[in-house]
Amino acid sequence: MEALICYTIGMDNDLKRHVCINKGTEPPFSGQYLDHYEDGIYCCGMCNTSLFESSEKYDSGTGWPSFSNAISETIGTSMDDSLGMVRTEVHCKTCKAHLGHVFDDGPTHLRYCINSVALNFKPGN
Repeated sequence: MEALICYTIGMDNDLKRHVCINKGTEPPFSGQYLDHYEDGIYCCGMCNTSLFESSEKYDSGTGWPSFSNAISETIGTSMDDSLGMVRTEVHCKTCKAHLGHVFDDGPTHLRYCINSVALNFKPGN
């Protein structure tokens, strides 16, 4: 496994470390971006790489921010067989921070289920 590139940006709390480095999950319905619908770009909370356009965000009812598409060249995936199930993990290609998982049950086939604490937001114009 490639080492996580450590950036000083965003290492401001234990939950972010738990999610982004230790591949944990924030509690459902607790994230700051769950009900956030401002125009702009959602970026990696560790390195600020652009990951998702706000136009791709929707309410999946799962308790985590959900996106139907990602900015594909910035997202990496890998198999995650933890917790007794097989899922597809989503990570930032730039710094390898864990973001969440992607499932094939979204409105356009994919549902990127992302931890708010793994994101930063850049407002649009």
